Amino acid sequence: MNDDQLDRYSRHLLLPQLDYDGQMRLIDAHAVILGLGGLGSSAALYMASSGVGELTLVDPDSVESSNLQRQIIHNESRIGVNKAYSAQTTLNDLNSQVRTKVIDRELTADELRPIIKSADVVLDCTDNGASRRRHNQVCVEAGTPLVSAAAIRFEGQMMVIDPRQDDTPCYQCVYPSVDQTDVSCSESGIFAPVVGLMGVHQALEALKLLSKTGSPLSGKLASFDGLSGQWRYFNVQKNEKCTVCG
Repeated sequence: MNDDQLDRYSRHLLLPQLDYDGQMRLIDAHAVILGLGGLGSSAALYMASSGVGELTLVDPDSVESSNLQRQIIHNESRIGVNKAYSAQTTLNDLNSQVRTKVIDRELTADELRPIIKSADVVLDCTDNGASRRRHNQVCVEAGTPLVSAAAIRFEGQMMVIDPRQDDTPCYQCVYPSVDQTDVSCSESGIFAPVVGLMGVHQALEALKLLSKTGSPLSGKLASFDGLSGQWRYFNVQKNEKCTVCG
């Protein structure tokens, strides 16, 4: 680390659980963020501010006025701009030492594989079950840890999938069937701080994985109720007959 980095990350360096070695792991790491909407906005900001050395930002959509209620990485001047490029602008202003790469189109599973294979962690910040299932499968195949979250109305859920651990369940283990009633924020609404909270929690778990700090949340499903302010954690088991990881 140079002098600027020592000063920038000084509050991390004071943490004995993280220290110099943990911060260097962050600086040397590559994370892929799939989706730069509500979840991805807060997750990406903390990944960049914490010094993750390389971020690949993937989103085919453009910023709309209705996004600005919760997608805090964007602003009014970027309405109509691709979300990944808009996020890149904000992140570059926040931390110019972080290398950012933009992919502004939908990727097939085949196109995703080499990108995810090259990453140290993936954050799934997309807004539908079909995408989460596809990303889960590619991450399991590549052996790359995945932090997946969802938020709707006043509720949020998150889980960590680490294929490097033989007994860790994947997304498909917990959600084995396609939900035909999958709803979006545009249909059901979303309370802005809830999606931001879930994105911050994704960043927390991803940073722990990258820096080898603390205990990752693998093997558990975290559920948040914004109306009551309560977190609940459910133990989830690997399905030995899972079509993805079994």
